[in-house]
Amino acid sequence: MPGLLVTFEGGEGSGKSTQLARLAARCAELGIEPLVTREPGGTPLAEGIRGLLLDPARRPGPVAEAFLMEAARAELVTDVIRPALAGGRVVMCDRFDDSTLAYQGGGRGLDLEQLADWNRAATGGLTPDLTLLYDLDPAVGLARRAQAPGPLNRLDREPPEFHARVRERYVALARAAPGRFVVLDAALPPERLELLGWAALEAQLRRRGLIPSA
Repeated sequence: MPGLLVTFEGGEGSGKSTQLARLAARCAELGIEPLVTREPGGTPLAEGIRGLLLDPARRPGPVAEAFLMEAARAELVTDVIRPALAGGRVVMCDRFDDSTLAYQGGGRGLDLEQLADWNRAATGGLTPDLTLLYDLDPAVGLARRAQAPGPLNRLDREPPEFHARVRERYVALARAAPGRFVVLDAALPPERLELLGWAALEAQLRRRGLIPSA
């Protein structure tokens, strides 16, 4: 039985990681143990690349940044995601290839067609079954990040204009693929946001026969 790939996207401070954890817990309550991973990261090599990408002391150029992202993605897909999907697992990934189109495409201004080609090379053409986009005014998200514990990473420190372009690209991606994306208002209370996200995920789980139909 094929698995299910669910990706969680959004700008800084959108709460997508918190929502991923909540939805993973709901799956576990139903006897489904999802594989939870993240980008960049999820393997020792990819976690090392994550450290390079988020280090405020380092300033890779836009193309180098994109290549680092793709290298981490290729490693994660080959070593973690594809084997899990082949085993029928539900995979929940905090960011995936849409992040490159939003951050390196929208934010950095790199060519979107070229980035899409690089994404396909890194993933072998793997496409998420469902993408939950947590949409939020960047000013609100950055204020949340500033109040969160721990230091700000390199992307947190980008100017507001950068984050506005990232959001615009995410919204455009969702409009171009309405059958895959579910756009959620990340300004909603976390409990309400969880219910909306679960409704979208539950529908996919029922469609795959992973939980009984209502």
